[in-house]
Amino acid sequence: MRAGDLDRLIEIQQCTTTVNEFRTPVETWSPFATMRAKLMQISVSDTENASRGNTSDAVLVFRTRWLDGLTLEHRVAYQGATYTIRNLKELSRRVGWDIRCERVGP
Repeated sequence: MRAGDLDRLIEIQQCTTTVNEFRTPVETWSPFATMRAKLMQISVSDTENASRGNTSDAVLVFRTRWLDGLTLEHRVAYQGATYTIRNLKELSRRVGWDIRCERVGP
């Protein structure tokens, strides 16, 4: 993996639970890692569903260097939008990741 190919900046976020002033647990997202990535694939589809209405689904695939502790419980923040991680594919033996993420929205 060449460093020059990693031309995008993504933030991996993890969910943490905190307690607000009313002692109610609140889930918040905090930074886990900020890393360089290569955007491998973008696909956007416009679907109409009875339960969700008219939505656009965006699927992105990023290639990054290896990051210990990365799981499907994390999410990716890229260009002001957040994406749910749907699939992690290990490249070689702990060399890198192909991160497939999805955003569903209006």
